Amino acid sequence: MKWAGMYLVGFVFLVGGILAALWKLGILESIGTTWTLIGVVILIGIGIMVSVANSGSKESIQIDRK
Repeated sequence: MKWAGMYLVGFVFLVGGILAALWKLGILESIGTTWTLIGVVILIGIGIMVSVANSGSKESIQIDRK
């Protein structure tokens, strides 16, 4: 698995843990399902953007022709 994929999996676990903590505290009940889903989609989008941006160095390959 590439590092970008590993980062994204870790980020999903982090978001899941935060959501579980908010649910246990009763905060998600006052926010509502729609806003919770909107927030999760935004967080996953940010995680994808950060993981792709940090996925490695961009190098150009030069081919020597004989």
